[in-house]
Amino acid sequence: MATPRPRSSWSVMAMAMVVVVLAGGAVTGARAQLRMGFYAKSCPGVEKMVGDFVRQHVVRVPTVAAALLRLHFHDCFVRGCDASVLLNSTAAGVAEKDAPPNLTLRGFDFVDRVKTLVEEACPGVVSCADVLALTARDAVAAIGGPSWRVPTGRRDGTVSSMQEALDEIPKPSMSFKELTDLFATKGLGVRDLVWLSGAHTIGIAHCSSFADRLYGHPAAGAGNDTTDPTLDAAYAANLRRRKCLAPNGGYAEDAVVEMDPGSHLTFDLGYYRALVKHRCLLQSDAALLTDAAARADVEGVVGGPDEVFFQLFARSMATLGTVQVKTGAQGEIRRNCAVVNSPSN
Repeated sequence: MATPRPRSSWSVMAMAMVVVVLAGGAVTGARAQLRMGFYAKSCPGVEKMVGDFVRQHVVRVPTVAAALLRLHFHDCFVRGCDASVLLNSTAAGVAEKDAPPNLTLRGFDFVDRVKTLVEEACPGVVSCADVLALTARDAVAAIGGPSWRVPTGRRDGTVSSMQEALDEIPKPSMSFKELTDLFATKGLGVRDLVWLSGAHTIGIAHCSSFADRLYGHPAAGAGNDTTDPTLDAAYAANLRRRKCLAPNGGYAEDAVVEMDPGSHLTFDLGYYRALVKHRCLLQSDAALLTDAAARADVEGVVGGPDEVFFQLFARSMATLGTVQVKTGAQGEIRRNCAVVNSPSN
């Protein structure tokens, strides 16, 4: 009897992905109230309107894609995908956007421009939360990345808390267990953590978010010239010499470094290829290699075509976009994404 040919790791992963998608359980609660074509009658053509605007502008300024994707992610991790990250601080309290993890967020003006366009066509109909979810999806697709289904019908939250952002947004120093525990509170699994981390292929990081891996890392002993031993030595030396000079040497904390050097404007497997070579910036990225299952997923996708990663990423993004959404009579439809219509929730 002939010996069957072994399947490549990426083909096995692709097959597993299909099984998972087909075996997915029934969606319940607020998620079930989201649906494709939610605005088909109340604001026909709104998704095309958003997509056309996004493509027109992102093609000219591709860095916007990463900003919008990160903005959507940070929104969904605090009070769910309800556009609370877009609200301004008030005399009553400091909002999410002014929390330290969000001070480097960009894209607020872009979302406001899209919302203004939508409001002109359909006043008071389309939520800021849906505008943000659609805009993030279309921006990734505009730079050649994957697209995914975005059912609509989200309502906008009326509460935005700096403290909740501090508590809920993943920190760059988190361990694998801390990350998976946090993701689990959002209904996201280990593989969602692995594939959503792939967004860093178009990301940048500030030196201050990983300086502790370059200087005085506890695992390397005392002193200010020691690096995290899990970081590739040559890569670390280059970062120390050219990107993030020693703090007492005057490096600017807002100095930025590409997370996928050489292709940070291209949505591809570059992030994972750098990760397996221990050339990732954040401790939270390096943490993916400390778990056997997560490491196997990363090593498996690296050997395959971009399309497999695209499908996995798209599936996790579709899941992220339904986290703790508000629907029906919950929340409101904001006319101005930065300001609530009324004080009641």
